[in-house]
Amino acid sequence: MTDAVSNPILPVATPVADQESRRLGFRLTLPAQILVLLISVFPLLMQLYISLTDWSPLDGVPWWSAWQMWNTFANYTDLAVDDRFWSALGRTALIMLICVPAEFLLGFALALLFMDDFRGKRFFYSILLMPMMVVPAVAGYMFFMLFQSGGPVNDIISSLTGTQFTLAWLSSPTWALIAVMIADIWQWTPLMFLILLAGLAGVPEDQLRAATLLGASWPQRFRTIILPKMKTIIIIALAIRVIENFKIFDTLFIMTGGGPGVATETISVYIYKVTQNDLIWGYVAAIALAILIFLSVFANFAIARMNRARAAA
Repeated sequence: MTDAVSNPILPVATPVADQESRRLGFRLTLPAQILVLLISVFPLLMQLYISLTDWSPLDGVPWWSAWQMWNTFANYTDLAVDDRFWSALGRTALIMLICVPAEFLLGFALALLFMDDFRGKRFFYSILLMPMMVVPAVAGYMFFMLFQSGGPVNDIISSLTGTQFTLAWLSSPTWALIAVMIADIWQWTPLMFLILLAGLAGVPEDQLRAATLLGASWPQRFRTIILPKMKTIIIIALAIRVIENFKIFDTLFIMTGGGPGVATETISVYIYKVTQNDLIWGYVAAIALAILIFLSVFANFAIARMNRARAAA
């Protein structure tokens, strides 16, 4: 029995009242909807418009007259055969494929350690989160100093091996990329740890206790209880770091500037150089739009997987 039937004082909802209520809601939220439209949709449409032209602000032509430099899809066809773009994209993917799993495994291991109480837990918790709070530009400068030929990293390796170790990390195409990855893992493992620790807090303790009483070992509890309950959080954590890793710029640029040569040039650094040095803004808009489409497809895939994991839990 509904409330309206059980209590005659309450008004009965009618189709006309519902329609009026929807209209009122639309009118009240109209300013917010217009604001969202201006913030998100307008820049996207403008980017699409510019990407179809050879427009640059240095030409003295206002953006709304960029149609005078219309080149149809020339920027996109150029992008398809741009070797430097594909190299930068591959380098970004390589950093992502190494850094994100490393951050996930380290962050998960630390989160599992922090499930139980131990002495000094709050102190270590603060220390662990500290790298995440460092401004990426400052982190870049720190690691730039650490990986100098006469820097602390070489000194520590020299002390451990008993030999004079003087590797020029940031001048080597291979080692410079490794140094950048170490900096990324150092700074963003705490974020992975924080997300996964929050997920572990949601694992039912009664189920873990019951499994323990029934004689389940820790690997069995991890595989049958913790991991299934953590699927949604794991997908969120990985998706966030994959998308963020595609935008790696500050730390890398300060450490290497994309060099030596183009050895550490990621897609963000490539876009920056094309924007500032080559000044071909229409082409930059085409690159940014292509990356946006790729990341949107990935985000939708991650959301679909997350919904399936949530439904199965």
